[in-house]
This record gives sequence, structure tokens and C-alpha cells, in this order.
Amino acid sequence: MNKNIYMHIYNDYSAQIQSGSLSTGQKLPSENELAEAYGTSRETVRKALHMLSENGYIHKIKGKGSFVLDTQRMSFPVSGLVTFKEVSERLGRSVRTIVYENDCVPSTAEIARCLQLKDPGPVWKVVRAREIEGEKIILDKDYFLTTYVPSLSLEAATNSIYEYLEQKLNLPISYAKKEISVEEVTPEDKLLLDLYDYQHIVVVRNYVHLVDTTLFQYTESRHRLDKFQFVDFARRAQN
Repeated sequence: MNKNIYMHIYNDYSAQIQSGSLSTGQKLPSENELAEAYGTSRETVRKALHMLSENGYIHKIKGKGSFVLDTQRMSFPVSGLVTFKEVSERLGRSVRTIVYENDCVPSTAEIARCLQLKDPGPVWKVVRAREIEGEKIILDKDYFLTTYVPSLSLEAATNSIYEYLEQKLNLPISYAKKEISVEEVTPEDKLLLDLYDYQHIVVVRNYVHLVDTTLFQYTESRHRLDKFQFVDFARRAQN
């Protein structure tokens, strides 16, 4: 397989999709047509199409062909536990984190409930806006048990909290329970995000556990409706 050819096909079509030359829902030429146009084999074409599919440019439907996806919405994985820094590196867009709060504070009754605290005590609270291409479109509100996160620097909050937790504190972060809902925007959302006329927001709540099943973090991540799609991969169980 000629790597230069399949990368050439991939680059051609990814550029056309990003520029809007190919619109959302538009069907790509067939494998045979692409092979003839680029003077290559169907195997090479399939490799290019697979890369386009893997990177969120197209959707392949068996027996029907390949169709352009809406690339204006950024994909966030539903399954898996990934950080904003890890996702932003894949997005390839201009991003910035704005830290509004980074303090040890008394837990409210609601946060104590979310962290399953029998006796409400202090928690480490971090409130950050995620700015992508000049627009503040995600508000992250993180709460950590001070037993496991006794302190947290502004540098870590700005860069990557998980990098600090895993590499500096050696915390074995394992899994999270996630809840996703669409809710009315709050005054805080309007103040800290660029919401324009949007009256609802997508809220992802994460309850994060260590390897020994200890719940040590609660996160509320609030996303502007028009900017994201939440994706997962599902496989039907075989009998």
C-alpha cells in the first residue's frame, strides 16, 4: 500500500470538509471512483476512508457509501475518562483555560452528598472556563476530597489537574460514573460563559473513583449546546 497516496486522499478530503467545500451529509465518491481518480487500488482508498472516519470527518454506511459529518461540533467521548487537555490536543484548535476559583472551601450539603461525605468538611474547589477559538463554551466545576488532594496550585489548575494528580500525587485514578442532562442555564453560566441567546446547557456530571473504588472527585462540566456532540462506541453482544 502506498502511504503517500492514501495520505494524499485523506488530506484532500479532510481539507475539503474543513473548508466547507463538502457539506454535511454530502456523499463521497465510491471506492471504485476514488481508486480510478487517484490511480490507486481500492485497498488504498479504504485506508484513507478509514482514517477519515476515525478522525470524525465521515460516516461509512454499509451498502450506501461514505457521508460527510458535521465537523463544527466537537466530539467528547462518553465512555472513557479523558481530560480536557487530552481532548483539546486532538481537536487541533486554539484553546485556553481561565481559572475563576481555586480554593479549599467548606463543602455545601449538595457537594457533601455528591462526594458521599458523612460529615461535611472542607473540599478543594476549582472553577474553570474552557475557551475554544475565542469563545468560552465549557464551564468545569471540580470538587476534590482534601484527604487525597490537600493542595492544588494555580499552575496545575490552568494546565492539567490530572497530570498533577497522577504524576505528582501518584493517585491511581480508575473510573467514573457519568450522568448527562440538558438543563436551563444559570446566572453563573451566563456570567462565566459566552452563551448569547442559549437558554439551555448540556451538563455532564462525573463521580470519579480511585482503583480501590474510593470516590474522591465530583465534577460538573457544563457545555454550550451548539458546540458539542457526545460520542460512544457500542457493540451488540454475540450469543
